[in-house]
Amino acid sequence: MISQNLNHHHRSVLFCSVRVLSSEVMKLAWLRSLETAHQDCVWACTWLPPTDKSSGLLLTGSLDETVKLWNPEDLSLVRTNTGHCLGVVSVAAHPSGRIAASASLDSFIRVFDVESNNTIATLEAPPSEVWQMQFDPRGTTLAVAGGSSASVKLWDTAEWKLVSTLSIPRPEGAKPSDKGNSKKFVLSVAWSPSGRQLACGSMDGSISVFDVQRAKFLHQLEGHTMPVRSLVYSPLDPRVLVSGSDDECIHMYDAEGKTLFSSMSGHSSWVLSVDVSPDGAAIASGSSDRTVRLWDPKMRAAVQTMTNHTDQVWGVKFEAVGGGARGSLLASVSDDKSISLYNYS
Repeated sequence: MISQNLNHHHRSVLFCSVRVLSSEVMKLAWLRSLETAHQDCVWACTWLPPTDKSSGLLLTGSLDETVKLWNPEDLSLVRTNTGHCLGVVSVAAHPSGRIAASASLDSFIRVFDVESNNTIATLEAPPSEVWQMQFDPRGTTLAVAGGSSASVKLWDTAEWKLVSTLSIPRPEGAKPSDKGNSKKFVLSVAWSPSGRQLACGSMDGSISVFDVQRAKFLHQLEGHTMPVRSLVYSPLDPRVLVSGSDDECIHMYDAEGKTLFSSMSGHSSWVLSVDVSPDGAAIASGSSDRTVRLWDPKMRAAVQTMTNHTDQVWGVKFEAVGGGARGSLLASVSDDKSISLYNYS
């Protein structure tokens, strides 16, 4: 009984950490949309932090093989980045705001200077081994979800060399030649706020957590029954990991305690993208059901549904703001080729 009470208390503490302001009303207000932002489906978006030369920009990647940078004030195009010969599936922004990366179905990652648009490095990987990617909080390492390699590749950003491969252990009794390992196809990746741990989501619904410094597999988080396409840690609590899956559910885990402590449902199709608001109080999600939803973890329910997209929503991303305050922007991108911006308050 004592252990059960402690476990309940631990879950309560975790809930507090992700709902700092959720006793107040949270909402999204649609600001603007750009209907034909790209010539094909838009699969990825992220925010470039502001620099001394530029305010924050929105970065998008599309199946039209381009990466575009946008001014969020009016969604005017700042510049177009070309260089891939197949569709762009992921984009990542360096914490400095000066460097960005794009991953493509052509099995290349292109790292480029944001201001000059010049290529800094081209990272090559075997086919089907470049999916989602993310820079660590310090900007020293780029983590790439390794797809069919059932691993996460870590690239050093000083020399752009592959420095580590974090492999998901095979099930006990499995042989290297077993095809069952294809179920561990890695789709998503997320760094903890401290940069000490890294999580990746797989095709079989499992989430693997690694100690990055020791290059050591720690444990798996279970609960999803279908592919995990999106992962994000709470910006305010390094223990809280949020996931979105094809099983239409959004899960919240204690990534250190190895426990699933909340599950939310409401989408009528795959959850393709999730993000946590800068204040830690809300979760945004994009889905194949064509909607963007805002969730209150305390209520374990969606508090708002946005229906401005006409096709599946591949990406949602909050703009980071200092001090964990509200008032940030949320971007969403879709197969309908459009970008939408909302104010989160």
